Amino acid sequence: MFDLTKMSRRPSHPGAIIRGLYMEPLNLTVTALAEHLGISRKTLSKVVNERGRVTPEMAQRLGKAFDTGAELWLNIQKSRDLWDAAHTPGDWQNVTPLPGLQAQATEQVHA
Repeated sequence: MFDLTKMSRRPSHPGAIIRGLYMEPLNLTVTALAEHLGISRKTLSKVVNERGRVTPEMAQRLGKAFDTGAELWLNIQKSRDLWDAAHTPGDWQNVTPLPGLQAQATEQVHA
């Protein structure tokens, strides 16, 4: 299992990737891309300026527009979200594995 708490660099925001790999090279404005995606300029601006998240619906739109598939955009967002959560102190850090969980997993492997 990959441990995001040991990853020192914060993953890129999907908005940075949209800007750097698509909007800038294609000379697309937020307004033009928003119209193409069928969403409001405000919604896209939030994502592109890293103040909003890529939702599953947005991922579908981006995947079709950029011919990448929705999973790419959801995975980029997920990596960012998990890294942020792993690097934000909270009560989640007090959770421990359930007692007997390791023994149960070992029994299933040997069954």
